[in-house]
Amino acid sequence: MRILIAEDDPKLLKSLVHIFELSNYAVDGVDNGTDAFDYALSGEYDGLVLDIMMPGMDGVTLLKKLRASNITTPALFLTARGEVDQRIEGLDAGADDYLPKPFSTGELLARVRAMLRRRDNFTPDMLSFGALSLNRSTYELVCGEKKHALSGKEFQVMEMLMQDPNVIISAEQLITHIWGWDASVDTSVVWVHVSNIRKKLETLCAPVTIKFVRGAGYILEESV
Repeated sequence: MRILIAEDDPKLLKSLVHIFELSNYAVDGVDNGTDAFDYALSGEYDGLVLDIMMPGMDGVTLLKKLRASNITTPALFLTARGEVDQRIEGLDAGADDYLPKPFSTGELLARVRAMLRRRDNFTPDMLSFGALSLNRSTYELVCGEKKHALSGKEFQVMEMLMQDPNVIISAEQLITHIWGWDASVDTSVVWVHVSNIRKKLETLCAPVTIKFVRGAGYILEESV
């Protein structure tokens, strides 16, 4: 597995590179957002670990530009800012996970393993519902001639909904399946990902909708 780390604190960057190399990852480390974008644009990485506040280009802008360039590499934000609005900002930009500083080495590695698990185990096939398809190889939604890339977590949410269309899936089921049974993830995080997917479905003019059933969960239905 190859990881790109972008962190402007030289001591922390050196420590992070050492941590991942000891865990048998191939690692590239950069100290600014501009270099991070150039490296990540190659598409040669299995995962990205990004600081939010960096010189040259902040992490949120960096990830937005990568997603706009159809780079779907899973990404985890490391930041000292742990407030909910910053968490949502990072998820909106296309991040798969978020770990505030300070953090333990064990938790960081566990979160990265979880982030990479989907990329490591996917099978190159298509999952379809009505006129909409989900490409499991590229993390893309496909409708007719149009395509739209999903972040890792958006992909997992959409995959779960498309595997059981017309069936209500609770936010708790989504959290347990995607983040793990012991994850401290609020249901609002699920809402953020679903909201992002809905916008992408609208862009594709896809004849399907994700409906929220109050007190129950989410259901994928064909549009009437």
